[in-house]
Amino acid sequence: MTEQFPVTDRSRVRRMHDRASHAWADVHAVLDAAPMCHVGYVIDGAPYVTPTLHWRQGNRVFWHGSSASRFLRQAEGQAVCLTVSLMDGYVLARSAYNHSVNYRSAMVFGRANKITDAQESAAALRQMVDSLFPGRWDTLRPMTAQEAKATTVMWMDIAEASVKDRVGPPGDAEEADVPVWAGVLPMRTTLGTPEPAPEMAAGVPLPAELAELVASGLLRPA
Repeated sequence: MTEQFPVTDRSRVRRMHDRASHAWADVHAVLDAAPMCHVGYVIDGAPYVTPTLHWRQGNRVFWHGSSASRFLRQAEGQAVCLTVSLMDGYVLARSAYNHSVNYRSAMVFGRANKITDAQESAAALRQMVDSLFPGRWDTLRPMTAQEAKATTVMWMDIAEASVKDRVGPPGDAEEADVPVWAGVLPMRTTLGTPEPAPEMAAGVPLPAELAELVASGLLRPA
């Protein structure tokens, strides 16, 4: 039986026909494919949504930001909703009503926590860098104490989650006699040709791991 995340408040996680899934593997797959998330929470009665990079370890999702951010300072202990989405194409139908998009999205709920131990924070930041660029952390100059102090790492264990997606052509095959072009305009976000920093010394090669990542067509390693 496929393991699923619990859904205790289905008014927040609505099913759209058969597009929704609560299977752990489906949720993890979308989280891992997208490098950027949006974290939403309510502070002093007002809603806020902030974009940031995220990374996952098991059922725990991490994100980071500036220690000076009042949002992060006040988010600790708050219920949060973290979302990611990827667009895979425009779906053009014979009618405006049936136009759609092919996409993948994940919405996860939990309670925000802050890492307060310096060593744990450094280990989490190392995981963030290496989850995006394998092996890169060990090639970098060490993080300074001031840089570590200026960076806050947050995490939450996923309590509820839902994935929605759409794939395939427009769903209006019964209107094939309408003389209008219909189909999918595929959309793909990929890494481009690396652009060296202009002041970089000559002869510094592009790491093989980065070349492989660019060649893979993925936004982050599988």
